[in-house]
Amino acid sequence: MPKLSRPMLRLLALVAALPAVVLVLGLLYMAGMTYLEDNPRGFWESLEWASETLTTTGYGADNRWTHPVMSVFVMFTQIAGLLFVLLIFPVYLLPLFEERFEVRLARVLPPMTGRVLFHRYGPGVDSLIEELERVHAPFVILEADPILARRLHERGYPVVLGEIDTDPHLLDGVEQARALVTNADDHDDATFIMMARERGFTGPAYALAENPLHRAPMLKVGATAVYTPSHVLAAALAARASARISPPAEGLSLIDDRVGLAEYRAHPDSPLAGQRLGDMQMRRRLGVTLIGQWHNGLFEPARGPDTRIIPGAILVVIGEDDNLAKVEALAAPIPRSGAIVVAGFGTVGSKVVEMLHDAGERTLVIADQAQEGVDVVGNVLEQRTLERAGVREAGTLVLALSSDSAGIFATAVVRDFAPKVRLIARVNRASNVPRLYQAGADFALSVGQVAGHLLARHLLGDSAVMAEQGLRCMRMAAGGLVGRHPWQAEVRERTGAAVVACERDGRTLLEFEDGFRVEPGDAVFVCGTEASLELYRREFGAGGG
Repeated sequence: MPKLSRPMLRLLALVAALPAVVLVLGLLYMAGMTYLEDNPRGFWESLEWASETLTTTGYGADNRWTHPVMSVFVMFTQIAGLLFVLLIFPVYLLPLFEERFEVRLARVLPPMTGRVLFHRYGPGVDSLIEELERVHAPFVILEADPILARRLHERGYPVVLGEIDTDPHLLDGVEQARALVTNADDHDDATFIMMARERGFTGPAYALAENPLHRAPMLKVGATAVYTPSHVLAAALAARASARISPPAEGLSLIDDRVGLAEYRAHPDSPLAGQRLGDMQMRRRLGVTLIGQWHNGLFEPARGPDTRIIPGAILVVIGEDDNLAKVEALAAPIPRSGAIVVAGFGTVGSKVVEMLHDAGERTLVIADQAQEGVDVVGNVLEQRTLERAGVREAGTLVLALSSDSAGIFATAVVRDFAPKVRLIARVNRASNVPRLYQAGADFALSVGQVAGHLLARHLLGDSAVMAEQGLRCMRMAAGGLVGRHPWQAEVRERTGAAVVACERDGRTLLEFEDGFRVEPGDAVFVCGTEASLELYRREFGAGGG
């Protein structure tokens, strides 16, 4: 016989119990009318009364009682009948209808060859699933929550509903999977990995842990790698906030002591906003090189004269200090000298502060409740709290709030209060990142993004992951630039990198006249992202100098 579902068993139990309840109440009523009211009723009359009372359909002539016990009994039966009518639909009938007419979710794994199996869905795996869909890599989600499983199914995801603790055959066929990713509670993660290994799975198994102390035990039971997404997110936020953890341009000190890198915000009312590089002539008129601009968390290299400065973007500029001051007169500088303010002191916020302290940064912490390590107690949404924390004078503000809605609104409040502060915010779900940028954040990161990128690097390779857009300055041999002007060789257009200096006879040249030509013995300093520098090497045949 087929196994009956829980809603069906519940309904059958109700159908079986209902006649018994009517019989007991009818017999009690018959006895009460005989001995208490001295007005006997027959058996069928009593059953009819019990049925009418339970179903709240009302009575005929039999509706007067004089004995108090009898009155209490009648009232109790009426109330019980009312509750019965109210509960029968949501508790007994609706679950049965839902199960009958809704799409039934799979209860066994499909053929797993080449598929990635996710154990429990959450923000930590959301970005990775999007990456897999982008490259058309097959996957399956094993989910224990039926409501969440139905939502995932409606989104078009392949879902299997079940719990590994109650269904030992749920993981049959898992040994054929390409990889495993578990995102449940730490103890469930360990159990899942052990059960998969017991069934012969030999591929990579990745776990997203809540407690970093559980990393070693998970590795011991068979995990290939264990990540704590909250700590990974904290590290990424700290690197964004501190130049000591992640310098704005690695290798800049190799060029010359006179050369510096600065960041400026191109406000919509700035003379630079919306202008083309070819029209502004920044190199000739200001003596600086625009490397690129940060907008909505992405770094866009300056690719020649047609590059247009985006209003509100953060410009990355290299040049001598005197020339950088000219740019500052046209755009608002991004302060770096003040303290780094961290709003929120939970798991992520406290880890950010710890990493910043290890790097020697000065921090100021805002939190709702007083505790060790908190400098200002208050609500970050209140102007009074922001004033006490000196947010306008801060070098950077990191919003590490646990709620996405609070983080989005706090971003808008802080941006209105301190338009010039560099604002970095965290969220849980990657889908809320665009809302943070719309509210005014300079950089926004989600748990799903950082965890998803880490996992995608293992599953899909580096090419499938959006790499961190760190800037580097490298000293290279003249290569393909020999005999050409550094600024007239279409370096930007072809590679996205920029030649910012030339070394000749022990001297560093930062500005080039129209007749300047690179000689075979020269070395050039090129700045850009890792991708643009690699493209420069291929295009101009330049090895390390």
